[in-house]
Amino acid sequence: MGGCAQTRRESEGEQPQKDRGGSLKRFVEPLPIPDVLRPTPGQRSELAMTETSQVLHRDLGQTLVWGYNGHYPGPTIEVQRNQPSTVRWVNRLPARHRLHVDSCLHGPHAYRAEREHPRPRTVVHLHGAHVPPESDGYPEATLLPGESATYEYPNAQNGSTLWYHDHALGVTRLNVYMGLAGLYLIRDASEPALNLPRGPFEVPLLIQDRSFDDDGALEYPERWEEEFFGSAILVNGRVWPYLEVRPRKYRLRIVNGSNSRTYTLALDSGQPFYQIGTDGGFLAEPVELREITLTAAERADVIVDFSKRTGEVHLVNSAPAPFPGTPGEGVVRQIMQFRVRGPAGDHSVLPSRLEALPRLREDTALKFRQFNLEMIDERPKCTEPGFRWLINRLGWDDITEYPELGSTEVWSFFNLSPDVHPIHLHLVQFQILDRQRLQPDPARPGTFLPSVVPGTKALRPDPNEAGWKDTFRSMPGEVTRIIARFADFVGKYPYHCHILEHEDHEMMRQFQVVPPK
Repeated sequence: MGGCAQTRRESEGEQPQKDRGGSLKRFVEPLPIPDVLRPTPGQRSELAMTETSQVLHRDLGQTLVWGYNGHYPGPTIEVQRNQPSTVRWVNRLPARHRLHVDSCLHGPHAYRAEREHPRPRTVVHLHGAHVPPESDGYPEATLLPGESATYEYPNAQNGSTLWYHDHALGVTRLNVYMGLAGLYLIRDASEPALNLPRGPFEVPLLIQDRSFDDDGALEYPERWEEEFFGSAILVNGRVWPYLEVRPRKYRLRIVNGSNSRTYTLALDSGQPFYQIGTDGGFLAEPVELREITLTAAERADVIVDFSKRTGEVHLVNSAPAPFPGTPGEGVVRQIMQFRVRGPAGDHSVLPSRLEALPRLREDTALKFRQFNLEMIDERPKCTEPGFRWLINRLGWDDITEYPELGSTEVWSFFNLSPDVHPIHLHLVQFQILDRQRLQPDPARPGTFLPSVVPGTKALRPDPNEAGWKDTFRSMPGEVTRIIARFADFVGKYPYHCHILEHEDHEMMRQFQVVPPK
């Protein structure tokens, strides 16, 4: 499943080139820290999607990428809770897409007249944000080169680690792969009192995987494949970087920004670390961990204490690809290196309590809905793979969910497939209620029936999943129930698998929030 196939060069008659990503030397590049953009309340910021060349590794030379304001990844946008921000997004990309656009997929099929010279359509989604629909980054509200759109972000939500990325219908995987992503941090006024590590001791880590040809260019399949796994790991746009740290506590804001890859992260020193936040903000209290699994688009806010370490500590990965797959299969182990050196001294703390977390009550739910996640064996009219990833066997345009404004609903996701699916709902932050095993389908080995195994109990989420989430991992053969409140805004919003190759091949649908009856 997944992997590298043709590049644009092959389609133009050149010979296939070997992926050189996996052979690049580790830990010779310092970790770059993206610039910080702090929008001024009442004023409009501007971020342009541009093409640029960057050194992603010393042995690659210049690699052509896309970024925001000339940088991949884009600047880290930092705002205060309840202080609205306004951003004008401008598409200043070249007239032709740099990767092959498969016109068979939903979205690009509407642009088949551009098959030979597809223009880069873009739209920015602020992932995890509670925003009106016109500022959500609706996948069909795309911008062509030379066009712009202004979005209003209320920032009326918990302090949290969000991220912004492209979301254009049918080409999200391509645009994000080219580099269109960055972090967005919401600060809460109560945060300074927690005395967490800050300033240079608070570090964003955007983890992605890429493949490269012999010329150092990004390499990506020409035709749609069900998943993509690059051979090299990038953090903040640099291949296998290192970071010099002092012997003290650090706060790491980790984002899995990969197209498909899941990471199970640990420190090779064997030491614990402490998760203090999930996608949507702080946990009630820190959770001690030895490893953490993040599927695509999930985030983790963690504290690592290097005070008892000297020399090198490595952030490593043990998740197979595809996930959960076979142990060891497709694993790229190394992520980055920490070099512990310099003077000690640390006035920050690891609080015993973080934030009160109100629980959404199941008995207040107005609706209970079921969603089946499955791979359907059928051949669409023009695409080569003989299957599609679907939710309830329906497509993007098939709206069947109409939550009432202000209502609470319970959504149950039955994963009938052999793959993990990171499910993301726009607009809301939700809570995971429980998970339960499903019965295997005897007619289709490796798949499952939409019914639970008799006699099994529903399991509560792990302690580090007990906070607010906007993306959760739906494991094969499990039903995961979540509870959400649909507040403040009416309109259409997507929900989808965040494996971008699945999302682009119709594992994305819409719900529409409507006024209460």
